[in-house]
Amino acid sequence: MTATVRFAPSPTGQIHIGNARTALFNALYARQRGGSFVLRLDDTDVARSREEYAEGIIRDLDWLGIVPDRIERQSKRFALYDEAAERLKKAGLLYPCYETPDELERRRARRRARGLPPVYDRSALKLSDAERAALEAEGRKPHWRFLLPNFETDPFETTRAEITWDDLCRGEQSVDLASLSDPVLLREDGTYLYTLPSIVDDIDFAMTHVIRGEDHVANTAVQIAIFKALGATPPVFGHHNLLTTASGEGLSKRSGALSIAALREAGYEPMTVASLAVLIGTSDAVEPMADLDALAAQFDLSHVSRAPARFDPADLDALNAHLLRDMPADKVADRLAALGVPGETAPAFWEAVSGNLAKFADVEAWWRIVDSEVVPVIEAEDRDFILEAAKHLPPEPWDGETWKAWTAEVKAATGRKGKGLFMPLRKALTGLDHGPELARLLPLIGRRNTLARLA
Repeated sequence: MTATVRFAPSPTGQIHIGNARTALFNALYARQRGGSFVLRLDDTDVARSREEYAEGIIRDLDWLGIVPDRIERQSKRFALYDEAAERLKKAGLLYPCYETPDELERRRARRRARGLPPVYDRSALKLSDAERAALEAEGRKPHWRFLLPNFETDPFETTRAEITWDDLCRGEQSVDLASLSDPVLLREDGTYLYTLPSIVDDIDFAMTHVIRGEDHVANTAVQIAIFKALGATPPVFGHHNLLTTASGEGLSKRSGALSIAALREAGYEPMTVASLAVLIGTSDAVEPMADLDALAAQFDLSHVSRAPARFDPADLDALNAHLLRDMPADKVADRLAALGVPGETAPAFWEAVSGNLAKFADVEAWWRIVDSEVVPVIEAEDRDFILEAAKHLPPEPWDGETWKAWTAEVKAATGRKGKGLFMPLRKALTGLDHGPELARLLPLIGRRNTLARLA
């Protein structure tokens, strides 16, 4: 079965890795099935939506390798939402209510005191035309509620009305509509809450699957009822677990916590972020995938845990190093060229240093060690040893066996071995006491640079 899916962020801040998890789940699901991925910018909140955030979302998705098949903006679709609202009003399924927030809270408190669930009592349905006119004359403006189908003939006599769906992540789910209040779809100022525009768009774009965070589970039964009220077949739903911080706190788009932009600027590879975002909190091993096709082959919604997944940025470090270590040189050829690494040298250089990188930016320091002047570190007690080692430096051309042959001669001449042999040479050649295998690095440094550092 093919799939049409969507990612629907509000452009009110930068998307974080939790948002990216949802985007990737949808993109991978579509990729597996040869389907399409729609980016829907939910920008109906005019006061907080910003074009720079919308552009940032598109940029962040592109960095992750997600290219939408279609981009839509809700701010351009109000006529469709108005039409759907009028249809529901004419059908008697969207009715005006005039209670203030304080009045509603007092009613809920009274119901709780009586041992009743604090659901809306539908008293607005009892208002006559004259009573509604009087309330409006006072300056009150109505908010509009959707009449849930949880009764047979009398809306004040609710009956059990189970809405059941087979959730892609959570299995069979069931909610009794009689336990819920009629949801508000339009506010007093005439603006829409999330629910109706989202459903209208899902119908209009022919969404087959809606994959989103588990914080939307409670809304699903109501949304299914509205889909049916509009004469549409609901999509298949899947609600995945949420990412939290390492301390268990929820992620916030507006606070910028763990934003994709920040992770990109910190130097992580896109597939490191994508791999961790998708595989954490599942029964699959968290390991770096080479590309989205490889990640799609691993991805399975049924493997998603029911428990929240704690995301620790420190986990990215080991994953990023692993990814770079296994990355072929041709994938970084352009980036190496931008640093001045010659094309003929790049494969051997990358093979030498990739296992010692935490982030790609680290490669610049290793290229300087290969190609530029280095301040050698030579301890006083090693000075004579280094001078003797220089005398045994073999002629070029050098290859992967040169280091072994050279150190064997130095060992025979000086009697040094092990760390006492290798560490002084490393510090003299690189200025560091750690780094890539010198057997691979030495031919790149070359005889002239090596002699200069041993002098």
